[in-house]
Amino acid sequence: MSIIKEFKEFLEEYKVIGLAVAFIIGAAATALVQSLVNDIIMPLITPFVPGGEWQTATLAIGPFVIKWGSFLSSLINFLILAFVVFLIAKWVLKEEKVTKK
Repeated sequence: MSIIKEFKEFLEEYKVIGLAVAFIIGAAATALVQSLVNDIIMPLITPFVPGGEWQTATLAIGPFVIKWGSFLSSLINFLILAFVVFLIAKWVLKEEKVTKK
């Protein structure tokens, strides 16, 4: 068996091409969601942040500084991505309720 044939079988058996496509689409979706959060959602929240700079908003408790603005942005990114993955799973699996199998 030639090495090229073995490699082709490996790609087919482990569905490497599909995984690569999913990874690339996931990276693009992440960039899109980050832009949504940073450019649309967070500017709406900015007026409620003391000092008006949500990215650098911090809370100082003695010697400890909590960077809650950055964390809030990451949390919103995660929630949106998790919701999108949920919707895709629901749509692809065509189920009434997404359940563990």
